[in-house]
Amino acid sequence: MTSNISGFRGKFVAVKTAKRRKTSSKEWLARQLNDPYVAKAKLDGYRSRSAYKLLEIHEKFNLLKPGMKLVDLGAAPGGWSQVAAKIIKSNDSRIVNSGKLGSRSDGATPTNMIIAVDLLEIEPIVGVDCLQKDFYAEDTEETIIKMLDGKADIVMSDMAANTTGHATTDHIRTLDLCEYALDFALKVLKPGGHFIAKIFRGGTENSALNRIKLNFHKVKHFKPSSSRKESVEIYLIALSRKSV
Repeated sequence: MTSNISGFRGKFVAVKTAKRRKTSSKEWLARQLNDPYVAKAKLDGYRSRSAYKLLEIHEKFNLLKPGMKLVDLGAAPGGWSQVAAKIIKSNDSRIVNSGKLGSRSDGATPTNMIIAVDLLEIEPIVGVDCLQKDFYAEDTEETIIKMLDGKADIVMSDMAANTTGHATTDHIRTLDLCEYALDFALKVLKPGGHFIAKIFRGGTENSALNRIKLNFHKVKHFKPSSSRKESVEIYLIALSRKSV
């Protein structure tokens, strides 16, 4: 498996206590410093450890293929888009600010493309159109559709709400993002297209699951080994969009 780190031999790093550093901050820093996937991401040139989650999803379900059109929601800092660009062999890109479309090098709309969307700035990635906009903004959807110039093969969302420490609240807020992404996916996916989204398990996801089952031929649950053991995150893999 691409994300296998069994051979990793990192050195454990202890975080010294700072008088003004909160315990939660120390725990996060220690976890980052001693996380083998964080170290591996740096070695492999990925911007985030989450790149290995998409690699595992792809290896399990074989979703990404050369020539696809793909939308990556909540893409910053760009780990998933980096993985997708390598596999679908996208090699042209634009930086899109405030919905203003720049020109491609050859002036044409390619058959393979990746549109990465996030409110945060995404540093340029070869083969990826980076759109810095709020996904909830009224004109964002219109901008993405214009950029696609057709239907998408995959919509993927690694979006998650900022955690509050209250499990039910975090579950509901992240599920809301999933449902919003699903609404968008149902508008832009071609028949046979796929949808990937993250949720936090919490018991109220049945409505979203039922909608997905109505609109896709198969739905799978998958937790990559690169997800932290203590994490309640899980990915919904919706396979083959039904014809409308």
